[in-house]
Amino acid sequence: MMRWKLSVFAVFLLSILAEINFADDLNQVVTKEYDAHLDELFDHFHRNPELSLMEYKTADKLSRELVDAGFRVTQNLGGTGLIALLENGAGPLIMVRADMDGLPIEEKSGLANASRAKQVDWNGNEVFVMHACGHDVHITSLVGTARIMADKADQWSGTLMLLGQPAEERVMGARNMMRENLWGRFGKPDGALALHVSSEIPTGMLGVFDSPYSGADTVDVVVHGVGAHGASPHRSVDPVVLASQIVIALQTVVSRNLPPREPGVITVGSFHSGTKHNIIPDRATLQLTVRSESAESRDILLNGIRRVAENLGRAAGLSGNMLPSVTISEESVPPTWNDSEFTEKLVDLWGARFGKEVFVQGKRLGMGAEDFPLFTADPYIPSTYFVVGGTPKSAFEIEAQGGAPVPSHHSPLFKIDPRASIILGTEATVAALLALMKSQSP
Repeated sequence: MMRWKLSVFAVFLLSILAEINFADDLNQVVTKEYDAHLDELFDHFHRNPELSLMEYKTADKLSRELVDAGFRVTQNLGGTGLIALLENGAGPLIMVRADMDGLPIEEKSGLANASRAKQVDWNGNEVFVMHACGHDVHITSLVGTARIMADKADQWSGTLMLLGQPAEERVMGARNMMRENLWGRFGKPDGALALHVSSEIPTGMLGVFDSPYSGADTVDVVVHGVGAHGASPHRSVDPVVLASQIVIALQTVVSRNLPPREPGVITVGSFHSGTKHNIIPDRATLQLTVRSESAESRDILLNGIRRVAENLGRAAGLSGNMLPSVTISEESVPPTWNDSEFTEKLVDLWGARFGKEVFVQGKRLGMGAEDFPLFTADPYIPSTYFVVGGTPKSAFEIEAQGGAPVPSHHSPLFKIDPRASIILGTEATVAALLALMKSQSP
């Protein structure tokens, strides 16, 4: 739910904002930075995306940019991840995270700087690669934040930690990085920020939701059977039929097990079986994504999947190790929940700075997932994850009049307005950091 109501926190943060003595207006500073450096940097990142766990050149480029801004950078954390630190006296340690990876998609946006990059993927296949989710905006904004915060070091105090994360698209990067004992080595943050550009929100607007992302589980179901000639189905236990029954039955797990107002999704994204028209195979595999927003709902859905699969196997006459097997992958993440007090302070700050009309109204409709909470959930770190509008309002008007629809994330047609997105994302982040890290000097 959007939250922008002014509160006592607004008074606190407005007083902080009033004490910040900018030589120039922050928006002008960010705009100047974009025109002088970030525009070209974004173009580079957009033309040169890399797949999850393979962000070698991206990480090197990001590292050089952060070193040039005055940060001390440690690379190769959890693979290609990095942490950049700028220590600036006594005060809080605040972390800002940006994800770096692209997707195995051929870009068809028609943009002049459309990616033509290719990489060999995890299965040995050469594929096109595209920043089809806006991570190029995120890392460019991170560099803009670094450069401005370093330049304004007299206006804040503490330690700024900037984190470049790999493999968000496979929800593996945060877990891999945390296995490197990040907080023991670099210090546990007192607060954390992250942003995501959204093609579904007009440029110039921010989205701040209580729970911006759902929890996600990746589930594999192997359906066993008895193979036979396609002309002799009576001699088989057909895994294609059984797997089809499982797919249909799974649709009732959400509707008949979760309370009507509790969100949940079970989607079968892949169904594979067989090699030839007239052969009944002995195996079928299903690949599922499961979305939930509480531990209780997650248990209901995962237990429901196992119950449906195994008991339909029994109904087909199978038993023992022939029953369908259900495996929950490590590629699972909890829901992303914004800390209410921490976020309310920032919402009040942004509302005072940009006007309350900056916030998009309504509820999020999808159940996308993020691995950002793996940095903040255990141990708990107060955090705010916010969304920056990426599509010009005119594009939505054209769509409403029957014109071209606004492309979604993960589409080969995906495109956003980098200038508006990066300027607002950087300005909102810097304003938040300056408030959270108010100078300790008299």
